[in-house]
Amino acid sequence: MSIVQVSNLSFGYEGSFPNVFENVSFQMDTDWKLGFVGRNGRGKTTFLNLLMGKYAFQGRISASTQFEYFPFLIENPESNTRALIAGLSPAAANWQIEKEVSLLKLEADVLERPFATLFGGERTKVLLASLFLRENRFLLIDEPTNHLDLGGRKAVSNYLNAKNGFIVVSHDRSFLDACVDHILSINKANMEVQKGNFSSWWQNKVLQDQFELREDEKLRQELRRLSIASKRNASWSNQVEKTKQKRFNKSDGMIDKGAIGHKAAKMMARSKAIETCRAAQLDAKNKLLKNLEDEEKLKLFPLDFHSSTLVELDDVSIRYGEKTVCESISLRV
Repeated sequence: MSIVQVSNLSFGYEGSFPNVFENVSFQMDTDWKLGFVGRNGRGKTTFLNLLMGKYAFQGRISASTQFEYFPFLIENPESNTRALIAGLSPAAANWQIEKEVSLLKLEADVLERPFATLFGGERTKVLLASLFLRENRFLLIDEPTNHLDLGGRKAVSNYLNAKNGFIVVSHDRSFLDACVDHILSINKANMEVQKGNFSSWWQNKVLQDQFELREDEKLRQELRRLSIASKRNASWSNQVEKTKQKRFNKSDGMIDKGAIGHKAAKMMARSKAIETCRAAQLDAKNKLLKNLEDEEKLKLFPLDFHSSTLVELDDVSIRYGEKTVCESISLRV
């Protein structure tokens, strides 16, 4: 067991803005089975490539294990499958290779066939088996279900559930529920790791979103109330200040400027206190809803035609060489 530590990670493609990642920090245990989720375009594959060291970045990624990426290209696909696995995992004995293939519900004869003759799902399973036969590796598995049917997905999910030390990217919720014990999510504003499968993570996200929506509405109402109160107190302060020019002390006919000024100052101080409270509430509001996903509605715009008639045929005949297929067709569409 070891820790993969990501500290203050920032990365952006040249010429693009904003960055894909900005000051991201979290840690992962190499014994975890991590499901990696996030909307398309958020940077899941980019992050896996950063772990593989393919791009320069700011910040730090520290790990005492080596990363392996799936899928990967096979240089000699005409090779015998058993020999290919042995070449990719030289420390594995024959019985270990046969065991991994069996766990993935592959027929034994797969090992004796050229890799190029295998179906897509069989290739996926063979490549996964070869990676898990390597020692001291943390696997980065990117969309393994692309070439798998329902039975194949179940076999691979059961296989992964019996393993540990991997990140798997998939949009198949049932698949993730069956094989992961932690979720790494790329959100709108951050990245986070949470214990559990996809369903528990999703339930927590929905509850968090609903809580923040309620808090956001409360703060909106409070901000409206504070804004009205601040303006009212400032107005009262100004009005009281103006009475210095009009009000006189009844006993000696002099203006009691000290009392009036004190009253105006108290009202202005109250107005400033309300403004301070309002600023704090606004700051709290700005921290909400950063990870709330916006759903874009599909809009269809039918084309307008100048006429309701698209096609009109009158006494049309269709022939292929000497053969008449249709003759004297008249129709209107």
